[in-house]
Amino acid sequence: MENQLVKAREGQITRAVEQIAQDEAFDKERLRELVASGKVVVLENNRHKDFTPKGVGKNLSIKVNANLGTSPERVDIKAELEKLNMAMEAGADTIMDLSTGGDLDEIRKTIIAHSKIPIGTVPIYQAAVEAIKKKQSITKMDPEALFEVIEKHGESGVDFITVHTGVTRQALERLKVQGRVTDIVSRGGAFLAEWIIVNQRENPLYEQFDKLVAIAKKYDMTLSLGDGLRPGSTGDATDRAQIQELITLGELCEEAWRNGVQVMIEGPGHVPLNLIEANIILEKKLCKEAPFYVLGPIVTDIAPGYDHITAAIGGALAGFCGADFICYVTPSEHLGLPSPLDVREGVIVARIAAHAADIARGNEKAIERDRQMSQFRKALDWEGQIRMAIDPEKIRSFRKERNLSDDVCSMCGEYCAMKLVKDYFAK
Repeated sequence: MENQLVKAREGQITRAVEQIAQDEAFDKERLRELVASGKVVVLENNRHKDFTPKGVGKNLSIKVNANLGTSPERVDIKAELEKLNMAMEAGADTIMDLSTGGDLDEIRKTIIAHSKIPIGTVPIYQAAVEAIKKKQSITKMDPEALFEVIEKHGESGVDFITVHTGVTRQALERLKVQGRVTDIVSRGGAFLAEWIIVNQRENPLYEQFDKLVAIAKKYDMTLSLGDGLRPGSTGDATDRAQIQELITLGELCEEAWRNGVQVMIEGPGHVPLNLIEANIILEKKLCKEAPFYVLGPIVTDIAPGYDHITAAIGGALAGFCGADFICYVTPSEHLGLPSPLDVREGVIVARIAAHAADIARGNEKAIERDRQMSQFRKALDWEGQIRMAIDPEKIRSFRKERNLSDDVCSMCGEYCAMKLVKDYFAK
């Protein structure tokens, strides 16, 4: 079985690295070097078949993840597959299955079987759900059961897993002393915090990190070291608890690298614009430039129903400052499970943010795409504009609904600036 980090260190260019280099128009030897250094991860479980691996990290285009999954109140695998297809059609680079309701093994396997892009999961969700079903409480979860779930996820082909290894007794004590507006908003972080507090024991993911690393290495499953203490309000951003967790993740990142396991670092969360750059700098410094995976960031707390926009504002700035991977946020964030259309809109908006950041970072493919769009716009070539657009269907439906002619839009009509100038120069 291939292990991307080990092979890269040995000087080998794997099939996945070659494919990613081709997709990104990037030098494959340089990409191998970045994988070997841990600054790029290749999302490809060695058991996962028939899908397109993705590269995340330094000098690559910013990737976008879409979340989906059931809840105890809503278990409908057909609906989740519809969301999956909607996300892929909208251009998501990866999918995370966050299911907590129904047959979780069957749901995960079904999503993997239908996905053509990498899949991520959060194993503590399944371990917690099973503990509650069997023992009526997450606090009675056997740590061994958690590692058994992680093993199952690796065996079924999951490409990356979120593991909240930085939610430690020390970090929780710091959080308690400090205080917060919203305490812990991470579901996985809350599960582990409750378990730690009640049992007066250390987080098993931290205490037995070597066991976690061994499982990840077996399947070449990237560890996404999770932000269980991420801020859930702008008032909590970049506080001592968040930074304590980040310091721990940086230490664990290096330990995983020493053992041949790929790592990403997850980040906040709710962060005001003026603190986003500082968050990126801290992660890149403390975690030796490991790829940074951010949720948004959401830059204001007062826009439920529009948090795909607040997240895109933060995501664009985070990407420009060095974030490598953006987790989408849908209009239903903070309100309920997203619909398939919410998923589509969330992916499109996150992709806009990622593309805007790619342009600012000097990504030649992104810059060229904008240049081509402008040329088609000048030529009043609507088919060309549709091909270049991040959401082609939006343009098609817009023009069809308004019955517009091919040489103008309805904004300026016959007074179109580009048409007037074009006609003038033609004369």
